[in-house]
Amino acid sequence: MKLITFAGPPSSGKTSVILKLIEALDMDPSDVGVVKFDCLTSFDYLRYEEAGVKTVTGYSGKTCPDHFFVGNIEDAVQWGLRSGFRLLITESAGLCNRCSPYINGIASVCVIDNLSGVNTPRKIGPMLKLADYVAVTKGDIVSQAEREVFAFNIRQVNASAKLVSVNGITGQGAFMLAKHLRDAKDITTLKDLKLRFTTPAAVCSYCTGETRIGEIYQMGTLKKMGFEL
Repeated sequence: MKLITFAGPPSSGKTSVILKLIEALDMDPSDVGVVKFDCLTSFDYLRYEEAGVKTVTGYSGKTCPDHFFVGNIEDAVQWGLRSGFRLLITESAGLCNRCSPYINGIASVCVIDNLSGVNTPRKIGPMLKLADYVAVTKGDIVSQAEREVFAFNIRQVNASAKLVSVNGITGQGAFMLAKHLRDAKDITTLKDLKLRFTTPAAVCSYCTGETRIGEIYQMGTLKKMGFEL
């Protein structure tokens, strides 16, 4: 079974790109499984079900999405193997633009849209910087100049990734993305593999339910700013 990890900011078009990718790979939808990692709610499963793709959705709730991903990804792989899938895709929303759900040796795709602003690529961390492929969406809505500046800023952050423009409505560009991903690695387990980047530090009093403000209540791993007169 092949595994491909998708990540990207909310509403960037990840689900649309994934569905068009499955079409471009010319695979039977029953041979593909999708695991959706989200925080509070998601209705993407309806679109996958409509396309005949089996999906499982998990919500991290108050838990860090990256920690939630790492804690469940091996179980997701084993579910995919038991289901007899030829391809398993994971989709996660980078709500803070810091997320890094990429694994060494596993194909990774970051989906980012032109409407987010030309400087957005410079504001995104490992989720963009460490991706193997960058799928840029909604390019038909902005000018050529904006597309070029956006692509330039992506290159400034990640010069090695293959950049592909994909239209989530028409599917234009999905064939090229599929061409790159056909050789994704076959796996049977992720045990002993490593993330490409560390997850965000999340061990403090607020992680365990504290809501009061003030230094007396701030314990654990906390990062403070310096304010000078």
